[in-house]
Amino acid sequence: MSHLRLTRGQQGGVALVSAIFLLVVLAGLGIYAVRINVMQQQTVSAGHRAAQAFHAAKSGISWAAHRAVNASWCGSTTLNLNEVGTAGFDVGVQCTQSVHMEGPNSINVYIIDVLAESGLYGGPDYVSRRLQAKITDAS
Repeated sequence: MSHLRLTRGQQGGVALVSAIFLLVVLAGLGIYAVRINVMQQQTVSAGHRAAQAFHAAKSGISWAAHRAVNASWCGSTTLNLNEVGTAGFDVGVQCTQSVHMEGPNSINVYIIDVLAESGLYGGPDYVSRRLQAKITDAS
């Protein structure tokens, strides 16, 4: 009966295959962890930009409401905000006015529609929010 003897050189191939397999698996896990981290950062950034767009639109509503009630202004304009939290947002403001009679008094009703945008439409950094408000000068 013959005995097979394995020399040290013949056993080294098994360890090499195992080591390469382990390195490939660890590299795959590392790439997966990095991708998850990047996606989390993008999600947080998008949420932050959405909140900025909302507050930019609220600023447009406040500006238009003040102008409508205090200066009888109602029309269309674009605001270019430059404060720290809303810098870079273009805020389109449109106001329409209707007059209603209540007894001998006339009451102005203003409908304010605001669109706050930043970035190029369709681009990865584009964000927008639209708000609408109805206000009156009735006391």
